[in-house]
Amino acid sequence: MEKTFIMIKTDGVKRGLIGEIIGRIEKKGFKITKAKLFQPSKELVEEHYIEHKEKPFFEELIEYLTKGPVMAMEVEGESVIEIMRIMIGDKDPKMAQPGTIRGDFAYSLTQNIVHGSDSIKSAERELKLWFS
Repeated sequence: MEKTFIMIKTDGVKRGLIGEIIGRIEKKGFKITKAKLFQPSKELVEEHYIEHKEKPFFEELIEYLTKGPVMAMEVEGESVIEIMRIMIGDKDPKMAQPGTIRGDFAYSLTQNIVHGSDSIKSAERELKLWFS
């Protein structure tokens, strides 16, 4: 069974969307096998987004994700990575389709509610990082 890393970001937690997002995951038939609500350290978030370190938005992203709690989850199911990416929607809320998490709730490119691993390799790395 495939596993992926899903994070409800600080804006999703602050806006009370944890139940809505978990409901969508479970209604799709996926199983949440690990979950923790906590405020991540700067070091953890920097390591998570290491591939963006040289990009101009990196510091804003780190600041945003460390100013409040996030809900980190391990989600399991058949083709879960690909299907969760579809359910999450485009990272740009102007491009995200209605019915997706970002299409329904996001209004900012940085504060876009949720993160989901984009590949098996990323999922393995992210799950190890957040649930070590």
